[in-house]
Amino acid sequence: MTVLSILAMVLVTLGLFFFTVGTIGILRLPDFYTRLHAAGKCDTLAAVLVIVGVAVYNLQPFSFGALLVSGKLMLIAGFVFVTSPTATHAITEAALVLGVKPWQRKGKNRP
Repeated sequence: MTVLSILAMVLVTLGLFFFTVGTIGILRLPDFYTRLHAAGKCDTLAAVLVIVGVAVYNLQPFSFGALLVSGKLMLIAGFVFVTSPTATHAITEAALVLGVKPWQRKGKNRP
């Protein structure tokens, strides 16, 4: 195993971990906004980690073609890194405008 193989495996494994955490957050959190927050943050990080891991793994037979493919994958990772939080923000703002109420904890000091 080469250093690039190990690095690629670590990146993809971390990405899968964050996908799992995001899925658990979607299932366990109480309302739309917190679920969307978990999905937006974890899925963005996970997708970027997996794509970068694949780009690193692709560099193993180092050639010009492999470098071009890895460069394109890095551009895709940058695109996901910018657009996913933007889309999450737009969905959240649309829900707020439509009147989706945030969850409020009911306890001793709350009505």
